[in-house]
Amino acid sequence: MMTAPSNAPTGEALAKLRAEAQETVRELRSRIETLHDDAIDLILRNARSHYAWQDRPVSREVLKTIYEITAAGPTSMNTCPARFFFIESQEAKERLAKSLKDKNIDKMMSAPATVIIAHDVEFWKELPYLFPHEDRRPHFEGKPEHSEITAFRNGTLQGAYFMIAARAMGLDVGAMSGFSNQIVDEEFFSGTTLKSNFLCNLGYADETALFQKLPRLPFEAACQFL
Repeated sequence: MMTAPSNAPTGEALAKLRAEAQETVRELRSRIETLHDDAIDLILRNARSHYAWQDRPVSREVLKTIYEITAAGPTSMNTCPARFFFIESQEAKERLAKSLKDKNIDKMMSAPATVIIAHDVEFWKELPYLFPHEDRRPHFEGKPEHSEITAFRNGTLQGAYFMIAARAMGLDVGAMSGFSNQIVDEEFFSGTTLKSNFLCNLGYADETALFQKLPRLPFEAACQFL
């Protein structure tokens, strides 16, 4: 039988932590049951992908807050495999530009920050800290395919949380997939266990570059009751 790591709470300490967690959720639900329409519009319904940016910096404090919000989102077994690399300097932007399709270079270069959203395929080494009540490392150690699938799936989820968190904090985002993952990985992650997933420009948008919002599939075309 696997034993819990030494930092796992037990007994009365565990019972107290569970009670506090349950009360936190109950108290939150007593204050707010749903987001109001403006909040939903801001983060998803009327939010847009942006391609042009104001010359206005994004503070590192805001970026730290966005990460903290993102990190609170759920992942399987609390694996948290995503890693975020904020490309701000001219030198780093020039390195990243090597991987981009031509039409995406200006979008990235003009953004105050571009995030490489990556994942660590050896995320499972952090599980004694992230999932302390049971040693789940044997689920992944020596199983590279399972580790890769888990890292990619949950890292992608965290990337989506990141975009919503950025919008919630008043920023605009423009995700990009028009780049070479291989070049990014060679340029930034050579010799590591990290792999890039997608890029996301961050900043305060210049809305004059927007065009009309494209259609989405209606409920009947995308959903079924079984």
